[in-house]
Amino acid sequence: MRLWSVHPQHYDRQALTACWREGLLAQAVIADPTRRGYAHHPQLQRFRETRDPLAAIGDYLAAVVDEADARGYRFAREKILKTGLAERIPVARGQLEYEWGHLLRKMEVRTPDLWERCRAVPLPAPHPLFTVVDGPIADWERVG
Repeated sequence: MRLWSVHPQHYDRQALTACWREGLLAQAVIADPTRRGYAHHPQLQRFRETRDPLAAIGDYLAAVVDEADARGYRFAREKILKTGLAERIPVARGQLEYEWGHLLRKMEVRTPDLWERCRAVPLPAPHPLFTVVDGPIADWERVG
């Protein structure tokens, strides 16, 4: 599961559709903590630490759908169970930098034209749910 901290405007088509699918899975796990599978996935930690985890993942998904709409894709917004967290989640600059490098490596292979345009960006905009703070890669990240 990869729930990017990077703004969806920077995703290639594959990252956008995968993020939507995996975000819906995350929503299902947050809505039903007894659900098997990704119930203990470390990327869910930052959503669960909010006052309203279901609204947090819903706000995350809403921004993904907004980007899909802007590109002319048809994602089913009605699958979002709840929105309205009314708080932003901190993401460390080190985490955002790590994810950006990870996404760029994927785009270099999958979408070289987009990679060529993006590779000079030192730090992308964060996903609208997140606000950038100083700090290293998150403890929950699996650095490869």
